[in-house]
Amino acid sequence: MQLSEQQIDYCMECGVCTGSCPVAMELDGFSPRQMIKRAMKEPEGDILSNPDLWACLSCSRCSDRCPVKIDFPAFIRSLREKARHQENLPKLSHHGMFHTITSIQAAQIEQDQVKSDGSKPDQVKSDRPKQDRVGWAKEAGKISQTGDYFYFTGCIAYYDVAFEYLDLKMIESARNNLKMLNKMGIRPVISNDECCCGHDAFWCGDEKTFEILAKKNIETIEKSGARTVIFGCPEGYSMFKEAIAERFGPLAFEIRHMTEFLAEKLPDTDLSFKADSLRVTFQDPCRLGRRSGIYEAPRQLIQMVKGCDLGEMEHNRENAVCCGTTAWMQCSSCSKVMQIQRLKEAEAAGAEAIITACPKCQIHLTCAKKNTDHDLKIIDLVSFLADNLE
Repeated sequence: MQLSEQQIDYCMECGVCTGSCPVAMELDGFSPRQMIKRAMKEPEGDILSNPDLWACLSCSRCSDRCPVKIDFPAFIRSLREKARHQENLPKLSHHGMFHTITSIQAAQIEQDQVKSDGSKPDQVKSDRPKQDRVGWAKEAGKISQTGDYFYFTGCIAYYDVAFEYLDLKMIESARNNLKMLNKMGIRPVISNDECCCGHDAFWCGDEKTFEILAKKNIETIEKSGARTVIFGCPEGYSMFKEAIAERFGPLAFEIRHMTEFLAEKLPDTDLSFKADSLRVTFQDPCRLGRRSGIYEAPRQLIQMVKGCDLGEMEHNRENAVCCGTTAWMQCSSCSKVMQIQRLKEAEAAGAEAIITACPKCQIHLTCAKKNTDHDLKIIDLVSFLADNLE
């Protein structure tokens, strides 16, 4: 990423980024401005060996406030790619399980595309276990093999298994997304050939894995004939909106996040929602909010539920604080401080529950309140709608 002379000059005299950064508030010595300064002074110097390269949450709070529009997350990601070649690697959370799953998917895609022994792809595929990304959907509702709408499932099925210890059934949010689409008369395509959106590989500087996954997903969606792709996860949505569209050019299909899709379509249906008297607040996901600009749609959906009272945390919308970690890496005491801060803000707003539209926010905030006195429910937004459908 290249910065202009004007951007560099302003940056060296500013510091708004460091003052805005939730990591800088907790991690001694971490400063986005100082990292830019070091990188400019020593372009290929010891900045690439600095472990702080991996501390950035890419939450975009800094770039959102930057007077000269420096995209610090993009800047730091470009350094991460180079740092990997110097064996400066992130500390992966959950024993690197999710990165391993992504790597296996990419390796299998490569194997199917290039066969050194001259065998046909079908022969190789038949010799290994096949993933089942549609089994849950066939049980939960009605789906299609081709059609106008494609529901991008993402990696939530893997989360379902991994976070059972938190009493979370993550696949329920996918089921409820399908349930809501079916209620609106939509039978979406859900494909067994879909793979990870590449978010975690991308933000970890693993360009090769990201590109392999992105190409496969574009091919899969185009093959389905879908004109609109609906995402339940903000990370998948932001990847297609930003990184994939930038890398591979204009997409042949429209992309929508489930919250904006429902906020637009539900008022024209006869569906209604009602809950017992409940005070809630909304956790703005970084990828849905600052990186994609979707703030009001989730709130409009919450306000459609009769009996539900929406209150705002002190830091909300573009000022919202990240859930504390990203791309399944660098989960630390610093992350925990941010998560507990969000729980306290929710309680200060009088909320009995935090509603979010991001699987990772739900996971991280649920994990943070475990073994604490914080008595808050952490609820997926579409599941909240589905559970309160009249």
